[in-house]
This record gives sequence, C-alpha cells and structure tokens, in this order.
Amino acid sequence: MPETKHGEKIINGISASPGICIGKAYLVDKEGVDVVEKYRIRTDDIQQEVKRFKTAVKKAGDDLIDLIEETPEAFHTNILETQQVMLRDKMLYGRTLETIENEGVNAEWALKKVVSEVKSVFQGMANAYLKERASDIVHLSERIMRNLVGAEQVNIGNIDKRVILVAKDLSPAETSQINLERIKGFVTDKGGKASHTGIIARTLELPAVLGLGNATALIHNDDVIIVDGISGLVIISPSENTLMDYEERKINFETRLASITRSSRLPAKTTDGHHLKVMGNIELPEEVVQVINYGGEGIGLYRTEFQYMSRQMFPNEDELFEKYNDVVEVLAPKPVTIRTLDINGDKALSPENGATEVNPALGLRGIRYCLQRQDVFMTQLRAILRAAVNGSVRIMFPMICNLAEVIESKRLLGEAAESLDREGIPYNCDIQIGVLVEVPSAVVIADHLAEVVDFFSIGTNDLIQYALAIDRGNRQVNHLFRPLDPAVLRLIKQVCDVARQKKIKVFMCGEMAGYPIHLPVLLGLGLDELSMNPQSMPVVKRMTRSLNLSQCRDLMPEVMQQKSAEDVYHLLQTHYGEILAEVEMGE
Repeated sequence: MPETKHGEKIINGISASPGICIGKAYLVDKEGVDVVEKYRIRTDDIQQEVKRFKTAVKKAGDDLIDLIEETPEAFHTNILETQQVMLRDKMLYGRTLETIENEGVNAEWALKKVVSEVKSVFQGMANAYLKERASDIVHLSERIMRNLVGAEQVNIGNIDKRVILVAKDLSPAETSQINLERIKGFVTDKGGKASHTGIIARTLELPAVLGLGNATALIHNDDVIIVDGISGLVIISPSENTLMDYEERKINFETRLASITRSSRLPAKTTDGHHLKVMGNIELPEEVVQVINYGGEGIGLYRTEFQYMSRQMFPNEDELFEKYNDVVEVLAPKPVTIRTLDINGDKALSPENGATEVNPALGLRGIRYCLQRQDVFMTQLRAILRAAVNGSVRIMFPMICNLAEVIESKRLLGEAAESLDREGIPYNCDIQIGVLVEVPSAVVIADHLAEVVDFFSIGTNDLIQYALAIDRGNRQVNHLFRPLDPAVLRLIKQVCDVARQKKIKVFMCGEMAGYPIHLPVLLGLGLDELSMNPQSMPVVKRMTRSLNLSQCRDLMPEVMQQKSAEDVYHLLQTHYGEILAEVEMGE
C-alpha cells in the first residue's frame, strides 16, 4: 500500500535516472492488449488464423521500419532494428504458429502463451541486464497484439503538452518518439536500471522511477505528480507544502548539477598532484557522447552483450566490428576497454535451445561460455583486433576463476590474429590484455594472474555478490550488499597489493567506483583508474580534486581495522563528511 500523508500518496520504486520533475500525468493507454480471451479455431479455419497472425506480424514490421526512418538518433534505431530481427525469431514467431496449428487456438491466445513461456526463461536468469531482456519480448508482442485485436497504436510523438509519462512499461519504439520539449520524466510499473527505459532515461537525462508495480492503477490522467528520481519515489496529488519543498529541491539539484558539470572537463587531480583516470561504462556505442561530455578519459568497460541479445542468430564479425569501431574511432587516442561476451550460455541468446540452468550465477557464463563456444569467441576476438587498428583498445576477459582460462583465452586471441593475417585483413594485436576480477578465487591467485596480463579490473558488482553470498536482486537480502564491508575491502586491498608488487595497473569498473564516499578508500588502496556510469563522473572528479592522496593512504590502516561496513562508513564521514557535503552541493 502507498504511504499517505495529508491526502497525498507516496509510492516507492527504483531510481533509474536521477532528477526531479513536477507536472501532470499522462497515462500511456494500452487498453485491449492485456485482456485476451481463448477460443477454439475449427480445423478448416486454422490456415486463415495463421494468415491473420502473419499479417499482424508484417504490419508490426512495417511500423518498425517507419519508426526507424523517422528516428534521427541511432541510439533508438539500434534497439528497434533488434526488434525487427526478433519478429521472425523462432522463439516468438515460430512457436506462436506452431501453437495455433497444434492446439487449434486463436492467434491472440497462442501469442500470449508463447510470450509467457519465453519471458519466464529470461526472468530466471541471474544477470540483471539479461533479466530485463524479457521486456523486449513483451514490447514486441504488444505491438503484434494491438494489430490482432485492432487496438490503436500508442504515439507518444503526438503529445502536445508538457507531461510526465505514466505507463506499465515503455517500449524502445515508444521511447524513440519522445520529444524532450514535451516529456518531463517517466514513471512505470515495470522495469529497472538495466531496462531499455532506464538506459534511455539516463541518456536523455530525464528523471525516472521504474518498477513501481501499481502506478498506473493509482495515478489518473492529469493528476499532479512529483517524480523524485534521486530517492526513487513518486508523490501523487502532493500538498502545497510538498510542492514548495520539491520546487526548492528541484532548483537545488539542477543548480548543483550545472555547477558540477561545468567543471567536469577538469582533470581528476588530488590536492597533492596525483592524477586519477576517470572513465565511463557503456552498453551502447551512442553512450560515448555522454562520456565525452562529462570529461571521461576513455571507456573502462564496454559491455558487449547487447549486440547478442534478443536475436535468432549470433552477430557476424562485420556487425561486431562496426559497433566496436564506432566507439574506438570516436574516442581515439583515448583507451576503450572491451569486455568479451559475458552471458550465461546459449539459453540467454536462444531460449528454445535448452532448459534454464538451475543456478546460472554459478553456471556456464562469461569466459566459461566463450571457451566452450570457441567459434562465437573467435568471431568477437577478430572483430576486436580489427577495431584496434583505428584507436587504443584494451581487451578484458570476464568471470576468470583460474590461470588456465587466461592462458587459453590468450592463445585463442593469438589464433584470431593469425587468421586475420592469413586473410590479409588489417588488425592490431599490440593491445593490453586484462582480466575482470569478480570471483574470490581470482583474488586468491592474483599473483599468478598478474604474470600473464597487463591489468586487473575489479568488478565489484559480482565480487561483492560472490564474496558475501548475496543476490543484490533479492529484496530480502539486498540490504546486505555493502561495498564497504571489511571482507570486500580486504579483497580489494589484496588485488591492489599484488598489482603493485607485480608492477601492473589495477582499475575498478563496478558500481562502487561511482560513489564519492568510496573515493578516499579507493585512492588510499592504490586504484589507478575508476570507471562508472557517465552521469557519475562529474561528482567523482570533483571529489577527487578535494582529496589529498597522502592523507587517504595514511587513513588506510585505520580503515582496515574496522569490523563492519557501518564502522567504515562512520569513519569516512568523520574525516570527509564536510568535503563530501560540499562536493554534492556543487560548492
């Protein structure tokens, strides 16, 4: 139940994009799509029903083509083009046709059944990004379903007033129509930070609260609402006092953001002259623009999974090369760190190929999958080596648990180079090779790994999860997901100590790197480079300029003696609370 105060309702969700907006709600109506009745089709009429489904799919495809042509930004068309491929995918198209023919049911019911089955496969995955790909299937099926039931297509581009969008979910096709002069922010029942809606909201810098569950049931058209994308809450029918309070908060946030952003291109140099490299994490090539705008010194983590998701066939070498090359050329000579494919096996790509793993977080994922499917791995390695001709590329292997995995990966990289050489295709194999340290065993054998790689990059998201045995997606235990836990800090320190002894660089690309409160510890432990969501870069760089490296190092013995995450936090607040407050206020 939502909290109620002075007649206003407060509902809590997931903060997907920071910021505050106040305005009237606009409900994106999808009536006629959700309620589907089942009825039998006579044997003589089955082929007519099959034809009706194929016609609905063709119309959906034609609509997507029109949208792609009308959308100026490639950011949106990449997603829409992926949906085009999905239209004819066996797991959606083929299964639905089979269900109509084998069960003798109407197309709407067959589609609904298939989508439910496929969605459950994606939602059973451990990786948050992969879980959110279930929404791609749902969005596409809704487009087909609207054609089947005759419901009117949503057209956000036709909105002619300043509003806040409220929807069960927003598809890539719908968000591609957003006019920044009209839309103030997003509110959705579904979705999360890793959903396309969340990614687009952050890219467009629109406040967004997702995963509210029942927002569409509680909010009506033209209701005045407040979207607090900082705290992850929505206030319905706010009181005068609340409105005044949030108007002030909005002004303060925007003033602070403008102040911090103005100085974002300044180097992240401590008061005693140490230069910390601040890089960006990206999922899509188009996010590079944000990294550049916020003064990023390169890409510390280029996640490559998006090119593989929601499609029937693996991307070919030229497709991958094109995506990698777009990023590498734009950022040259700044480095681009490309993480090789990090998914949990065939089923993440084509759910029909097998049953879901019982425990995918401990299963065939990351480098394990790539070493088992060397054909897939080789295609990616060749594309990366080709892109390296046009800029500075670093390659990073994920989910490394032992030395043999690194040696085999490097051997295959060498094979990829040799094959390109034989074919006379330009490539560059003079690139740095690193491993993503995200499994405790990799920390324990860091001294062995350091002898065969050029750098470590600490992936704190998974390292914390595996070290503390906590699923951060589980609401019952995610409060225990603490980056400042003494066990986590000891693991990070061990990696940094080994890197220093072996004279290799150590980076961090997990979410821990994007929070200013963690900076004194990360600097004190000796991290050479931090990579984060582009929006986090300005405040992290500003915080760095307020710190003294020698003082951070001197504090480390006391930090490492603390017995809980709370103790570490309070110690940091005691020493750096005032600096942190000034930085976050943009002063």
